Amino acid sequence: MAVSQVALLRRRASGRWSEKLLRYALVASAIVSLAACAGDAISPDGTADAKHKKGGSTTPPPPITDPAPPPIPVGTNPISGASFWVNPYSNAKQTADSWRTTRAADAAQMDKIAQNSQAQWFGGWSGDIGTAVAKAVATVAGTGARPVFVAYNIPQRDCGGYSAGGTTPDGYKTWISAFATALGTSHAVIVLEPDAVTQIGCLSSTDQTTRINLLQYAISVLKANGAVVYLDGGHSAWKSASEQASLLARATVAAADGFFLNVSNFQYTSSAITYGKAISALIGGKHFIIDTSRNGLGPTADNAWCNPAGRGLGTAATTFTADPLVDAYLWVKAPGESDGSCNGAPGAGSWMADYALGLAQRSVL
Repeated sequence: MAVSQVALLRRRASGRWSEKLLRYALVASAIVSLAACAGDAISPDGTADAKHKKGGSTTPPPPITDPAPPPIPVGTNPISGASFWVNPYSNAKQTADSWRTTRAADAAQMDKIAQNSQAQWFGGWSGDIGTAVAKAVATVAGTGARPVFVAYNIPQRDCGGYSAGGTTPDGYKTWISAFATALGTSHAVIVLEPDAVTQIGCLSSTDQTTRINLLQYAISVLKANGAVVYLDGGHSAWKSASEQASLLARATVAAADGFFLNVSNFQYTSSAITYGKAISALIGGKHFIIDTSRNGLGPTADNAWCNPAGRGLGTAATTFTADPLVDAYLWVKAPGESDGSCNGAPGAGSWMADYALGLAQRSVL
């Protein structure tokens, strides 16, 4: 081949190589630009990724949900024949003892409260929850009775009302897990988060999802530790049976032992039974329990719920009830403890001796 032809071929090859290099450079430049767009964008004010700054418009991701707990079959009363613990150091007992010499008649009335079982409530005030529950279990189990505990620490509790409080979502999972572990083999009755289901409408859609997720998690860990778990069913003067049944289904009542009614309220037991049976029929025949602590004379005409005057004690705690769907009548709300700072009363949970005395004097006992 002639020298001139060899030179021409070399120039052509060199030209094709240069074109390839140029194409590679352009592709690499495009990839770098795309990566920059996908990373932290620079906002007009010179700061990185303005959409992640406080006040940005990006919607936060929905909460991660745990798998729903599995359903459990509806059977007979899981606490049939149980006896319930009476606190020898209750506010009612201390008050009655202090009155015996100077107010003997009133002391005898106060004994109607002091000598009957009441549920024990646990929340943020309980300190280390594992220690508090384990101590309570040991005390109750030592008498051969069945513990009845109220778990009351869910985030945004009581929708900011008189009993507002609760922990964070992550904190709640830690708290309820420690609560459940501390139950040991007690097979305690757990009244799980009063109002948490019925009041859910006060929350945003995102917070409602979080609430349901936390309730499902609580059911799972409590059932895994042998507890008998009841979910919030409101009361007969609040929501319709169909609406309450829908809320309970959403909260996975199928995985719990049933639901509770009338906690911290005053509806007649007969009304609660009728209402509870209507709900039960819509959710697979689930059983329920009723708070009878202050319903002996029923509610006021206007269904006042916050320390209403003229109320009376109801039937004492027992598993012998008027209907096979009712597992127990329990005193969940402690008679004499305030519903909240209304009508001149002290804060929720505070002891009101005179109010307690009135409940006892108007008692069905």
